[in-house]
Amino acid sequence: MMGYRLSIFRHGRTAANDLGIYIGKTDYPLSESGKKELIEKTDEFIYPKVQRVYSSPLKRCTETAEILFPDREMITVNDLRELDLGDFEGKSVDDLINRDDYKKWLKGGIDNTPPSGESIQEMTLRVFSALNQIILNMMSEDFTHCAIITHSGIVSNMVSCFGIPKYNPKDLVCDAGEGFEVLVTAQMWQRSQAFEVLGKVPYYGSETEFD
Repeated sequence: MMGYRLSIFRHGRTAANDLGIYIGKTDYPLSESGKKELIEKTDEFIYPKVQRVYSSPLKRCTETAEILFPDREMITVNDLRELDLGDFEGKSVDDLINRDDYKKWLKGGIDNTPPSGESIQEMTLRVFSALNQIILNMMSEDFTHCAIITHSGIVSNMVSCFGIPKYNPKDLVCDAGEGFEVLVTAQMWQRSQAFEVLGKVPYYGSETEFD
């Protein structure tokens, strides 16, 4: 049975990341140091030879795609954008630490929503929509290996909700320009809306280490 691979990456670092500021829907570009870090990783590690890149429309993701996969077609998928953090956007932990609504949000829960923001449940529904769109597109065009460039929260949500074996989202935190590779078949996706988690990307040895 034919399988389809997706290499799912977190975008490079931004100035907001370096300052410890929450950004979800806010459209920050990569910082110069973030760009340099990604370029260094392309020299140090082996990135997969993908046929197409699907990216969040936010600049930090599209710029990451251009660095990691400069010769590949990129399609932006709106539902790959980061969690909308509402009133917490643009604020640091120090700004929020004494707020009751922030303390409540930190307790977690799929319906726990930042003020004027988006819940995990709402995010998961659109992540499924994005994945379904991408997988069906790959199948229809006979692409067997593509990349997704998205955000830390989306990577952990995607892999924890739809991946087999199951992982705690807290165990799926990845560094800039890194992520996870998964394998999906038409039968697995149609029957269970699930994929197999193969391992981490980029590769530290041979590109075929997960074969």
